[in-house]
Amino acid sequence: MIPNTKYPKIPLAQSLIEICKAKGLKHIVISPGSRNAPLTIGFASNSFFTCYSIADERCAAFFALGIAQQLEEPVAVVCTSGSALLNYYPAVAEAFYSQIPLVVISADRPHDKIDIGDGQTIRQENVFANHIINSANLTEEASEKNDLAIQYALHLAVNLKGPVHINVPFEEPLYEVVDAISVTTNWATFENEKKSFAIEEKDINQWYASKKKLVLIGENKPNTIEERIIEQLVADPSVVVMTEKTSNLFHPKFVNHIDAIITPFTEEEFTFFQPDILVTFGGMVVSKRVKAFLRKYKPTAHWHIDYLRAYDTYGALTKHFQTEPNHFFNLLFHASRFVESNYDLKIQEIITLRKEKTKQYLEQIPFSDFKVFEYIAKKLPNHIQLQISNSSAVRYLQLVAIDSSITVFCNRGTSGIDGSTSTAIGAAIGSKKKTVFITGDVSFFYDSNALWNNYIPNNFKIILINNGGGGIFRILPGHQENKVFNTFFETSHRLNAKHLAAMFDLNYMLASNEVDLDDCMDDFFQNDSKPSLLEIATPEKVNDKILLDYFKNLK
Repeated sequence: MIPNTKYPKIPLAQSLIEICKAKGLKHIVISPGSRNAPLTIGFASNSFFTCYSIADERCAAFFALGIAQQLEEPVAVVCTSGSALLNYYPAVAEAFYSQIPLVVISADRPHDKIDIGDGQTIRQENVFANHIINSANLTEEASEKNDLAIQYALHLAVNLKGPVHINVPFEEPLYEVVDAISVTTNWATFENEKKSFAIEEKDINQWYASKKKLVLIGENKPNTIEERIIEQLVADPSVVVMTEKTSNLFHPKFVNHIDAIITPFTEEEFTFFQPDILVTFGGMVVSKRVKAFLRKYKPTAHWHIDYLRAYDTYGALTKHFQTEPNHFFNLLFHASRFVESNYDLKIQEIITLRKEKTKQYLEQIPFSDFKVFEYIAKKLPNHIQLQISNSSAVRYLQLVAIDSSITVFCNRGTSGIDGSTSTAIGAAIGSKKKTVFITGDVSFFYDSNALWNNYIPNNFKIILINNGGGGIFRILPGHQENKVFNTFFETSHRLNAKHLAAMFDLNYMLASNEVDLDDCMDDFFQNDSKPSLLEIATPEKVNDKILLDYFKNLK
């Protein structure tokens, strides 16, 4: 017992808090409410927990997700009853597809108060059924069954890497406290199923016999792939490795600008680069072009490496290797023999050509989204964490070069624009590194409540690229310059972030041309007196043409 600690009087709340403490669930994000008062009192009064108060539940859940993303451990969000819980759903879905252990703890009305017209009451049990690892629906009294359900949910969050929901019904009074715990917790041990793994000899033989092997790496945590594995891959002339910025893997021979490489391919080149074996690992892939390529020019074999799950993204999945990539490749690379092939040689020739054409094109285009991304990429400080929003921002990032010391994160599980800012702030707290967040205007304004947050680090930087609407819709098929398109697709606006920055006490800078950028960029990155926001105003109607002409120019 911690001296001077106050405990909620309700035994069920005591049990839940004691189990969370015993299981090492340290970070608790709480949204204000009455029905969750027993939990709020219990968590906030115990020095073991680090508690955060975030009023907007949607922002709170993404904030917690950002912390969990960086710590790679469970983080809890706690809310009151009713519609408050539903605001967690976007972050729950993101956690589900990004394999992040988010723990949702919702206070609820007692069971006999549901569907009788009582206020702030909805059907909360199993509300996340389609996107949850486990739902623990507790009963009102502290019991062995409740204790085991809570522990099992926390166990699965860690071992299956995903969100869990613990629904906790409380009857009034809610605010009473006591000086000592009145419950005795029932403890359980859950065994992890240890799966042995081996690669069959026929698979090893197929690998070494294949002349065209494509390794495509999706979203990946930094420093997870051994250097010797990387060197073995690049030494093999029959292997081409394609990565994205969110892969957090760098090598000069990797194809790290996928769209710039494959978009101008001729039919002959597509046929040549059709792989015998496609090996994938990591999370979601950004590039729509590589997906289209592999769905049309299917590999003979598609192997996916992931301990938990495998998606048949390209309609060609033949094997799911349930292990970690390092273990897989260490077993595969037991011999250093290479088949004769010009697969990698051909791609390296194309890379050299595309780099030169890209350099020439960027030198002659006007101030625009693409030009801004090139400029920012050169100015980013080394060894920072870079958070990036979805839609156009993450796609432009794939086309420019950044330093290999920079780690990159994006909510690619569901690829939504909601919660990007909140996630970035949470990630900054979780990593404690200087964090730069690059976002588009629609995503930024959509999640503006993220700035209603007392925990934003002083070295947190937002770069807002404001082109007056959802510019990605100008690039997608169906763009027409008319009222319907501008209003309902692009959502054209004339908003800027100046007043938001003032309201939330951020350093604010505005740039609308390259001279402005030169004048303010160094101070923006160096001034850590408080969080900073750099708004870059780009033209609304030329960005799509500049980007589409870029791909035409590569041919």
